[in-house]
Amino acid sequence: MIDKDEGIIVFSKKIKDNDLFIKVLSSKDKMISGMVYGGNSSKKKSIYQIGYFIDYSLFQKNINIPSTFNAEIIKPFISPIFNDRYKSYSLLSIISLVNLSILEGQKINDLYLSIKDIVEIIIMKKYWISFYCEWLFKLLKIIGYQIDYKNKKNYKFFNFNNQEFENINIENSIIFPHHILEHSGKVTHSEIRNLFLIFERIYTKNHLDNINYKMPVNFINFKNLILNYL
Repeated sequence: MIDKDEGIIVFSKKIKDNDLFIKVLSSKDKMISGMVYGGNSSKKKSIYQIGYFIDYSLFQKNINIPSTFNAEIIKPFISPIFNDRYKSYSLLSIISLVNLSILEGQKINDLYLSIKDIVEIIIMKKYWISFYCEWLFKLLKIIGYQIDYKNKKNYKFFNFNNQEFENINIENSIIFPHHILEHSGKVTHSEIRNLFLIFERIYTKNHLDNINYKMPVNFINFKNLILNYL
C-alpha cells in the first residue's frame, strides 16, 4: 500500500545507525509515523528535519512491518526562520503544542492548514507575534476548547474560574487584550503576558490535566524569550 500526501515533520528520532523514526502531521489532519531508512545519512539528512514541510510517499508492505517514508522538501521553506532566534523558537513551540494536541492515527480537522498558515506568516512578516497569539486561540478552537473572544469585544476581562468574559474585574480575572488578536496597535509586555497566561490556563485545565502532561518546555522557552525581549 502506498499513501501519497504532504505534511510537516513534528518528530524525529535516530534509530540504529542512519535510520530515523519520524512522525508527520499530514494535510489530511492525521498524525502518521514510519521509518526513513538512511534518513540520517548525508544525502537524506537535509530533508528529514523537524519543522520541514514535505511531499511524501508512505509505503507499507504488511501490517507487521513498519511503514517507510520517501519524501522531498516543499514550500513553505523554513530556512529563513533559522536565522532568527525568535522565529526559530516560535516554530519549536508550535510543534511542541501539536505533539501534545493530537494522537497518532487521530484526525483533527483544520489543524494542518492552521500550522501551514502561521508558519508562512512567521516566515514572511517582520511583526508576527500577534498572529502567533491568534494561532494559539485558533488551536484551542480546533481541539474543542474555544473561547468566543471575537463576539466578546465589549468585555474587558476574562474570568479564569468559569472561563467566561466579563466587564467586572473580580478575583481570578485578567484583562483580555482584544486588539492584539485584531493585529492593531503596538504590543506590550503585559498584554502578551496576559494572552500567554490565558492560553496556558485553558489548555492546561481542559487538555493537559486530562492526559497528565505539563506545558511543553519549548513553549515555555519561547514565551520567556518573547517576554524578556518586550
